[in-house]
Amino acid sequence: MKQSTVPNTTLFHRLTIPHFGHDDVVTLGLPGRVFSTGVLYGSLSLFISILHNVFLLYYVETFVSVYKIDKISFWVGETVFLIWNSVNDPLFGWLSDRSFLSSPQSGSQVTSSEVVLKRLKALSTNGPLFALSFLAFWVAWARPGLQFLLCLCLYDGFLTMVDLHHSALLADLAVSAADRTRLNFHCSVFSALGSFSVFLSYSFWDKEDFYLFRLFCVTLASFSVLGFFIVSRMLRHSFQQMACPRKDETLMHKEISVGNSPSTQPEKPVTVRLYLKQLSRHRNFKWFVSMNLIQVFHCHFNNNFFPLFLEHLLSDNISASTGSILLGISYIAPHLNNMYFLTLCQRYGVYHVIRWLFMVKLGLSVVMVLAGADHIYLLCIFIASNRVFTEGTCKLLKLVISDLVDEDFVVNRRQQATSALLFGMVALLTKPGQTFAPLIGTWLLCVYTGYDIFEREPVKDSLVSVPDVVSGSGTPPLRLGCFYLLVFVPIACALLQLAAWSQFTLHGRKLQGIKTLRQSAQHGHLIDVKAI
Repeated sequence: MKQSTVPNTTLFHRLTIPHFGHDDVVTLGLPGRVFSTGVLYGSLSLFISILHNVFLLYYVETFVSVYKIDKISFWVGETVFLIWNSVNDPLFGWLSDRSFLSSPQSGSQVTSSEVVLKRLKALSTNGPLFALSFLAFWVAWARPGLQFLLCLCLYDGFLTMVDLHHSALLADLAVSAADRTRLNFHCSVFSALGSFSVFLSYSFWDKEDFYLFRLFCVTLASFSVLGFFIVSRMLRHSFQQMACPRKDETLMHKEISVGNSPSTQPEKPVTVRLYLKQLSRHRNFKWFVSMNLIQVFHCHFNNNFFPLFLEHLLSDNISASTGSILLGISYIAPHLNNMYFLTLCQRYGVYHVIRWLFMVKLGLSVVMVLAGADHIYLLCIFIASNRVFTEGTCKLLKLVISDLVDEDFVVNRRQQATSALLFGMVALLTKPGQTFAPLIGTWLLCVYTGYDIFEREPVKDSLVSVPDVVSGSGTPPLRLGCFYLLVFVPIACALLQLAAWSQFTLHGRKLQGIKTLRQSAQHGHLIDVKAI
């Protein structure tokens, strides 16, 4: 097969794992059809996002308006889903990575190549199953309450498996910040493309006639199944081709290493209790989780109250089409903007870029407070930019978690980095922010305005009980309360995040030192071979 040549500036120039170098390409066996490793890895984000965006937008409306689920069944399903959604991340992470935590003998260490192959095999299996579980929502096959519960848990289980292994590959395929940034860049490109499924869905959505929407969902799922199956197999095949020529050499070095180390003792297995104890001593992990908990809260607060802000702050002053444009921008722009943020990460480092985004969020909110609620165009810009910058920050955090994987590997002297498990522990400790967002938001709204979104009746003794709150402006209490929520929540979040982020030390020289130690440790364990 004719080998293609790509410029030296493309993916992976300093990998410590003997597979995808910066000149590596994967072919489909078709003339002119050549794809880089970064494109293939990023395309997995497309197969996830085209389904997940449609799921988020329509699953509640489908069960409430089409299947007529009752209120008790709905809340029971959501409660069970909340528990399962929090628990399955660390559970699946532990099941995936427990074999990497320790090896009984030095000679039986799991190699980096085996780790990557295991993740790709998991994606080739769980990816198509995730797409098939997506289809279970759109056909009534059981009582609405039972179907709602089973569909949510089944879908989220496969989504977690896919997301954990895909995220873990970011830490396993590359160690250098530049390489991981390039991988994340490709994910942002394909995630942005996947967001267009939301716009296409509007043409097929009809609560009265569900047939066309079902066909649309079947088409999306079929595309996703084929994508996961083909891309994961292509990555595995290419990886095996690169790794196999070095297999004999690696085994030979292992035998020499064992033969020259008669004092080598079996390692003590790492239990759940020991792992949690190690994690509790991981200072940067704790500060990151504190910051990320607030970030998850703010992201979901924006999602939950975006329609409320449009309705009570802008609906009387903008057209419906302008509102839909703002909604569309809020879905697409974070992915596009992330491409620019990633170029800044390559130049200044992800730590500094995230800190600047917190400062921008704080600065824009203060400006909005000073300007007031009557500047409609400024409000439009602020509502859109607030969500764009907040979501943009979320999409950079995988890079930080990957760095934490490196630090955990070095500090605890692991045989292999437990990438999926660490991503799962972060999810476990930060997902409560999803629940806090609507609870705290609705409570604040009720306190300041007396407006209860459930009862729709004013509450007495609210702090804002008369229209003329702002000197003669005649601003209605509900509108003013929404404005307070819109500007003061980002201010509070930004201040808390800046305080927590200032305690995070895994950046600059320390981060470079950790990466050097991880590479050296892997070479010392004879897991890695000369970089390509």
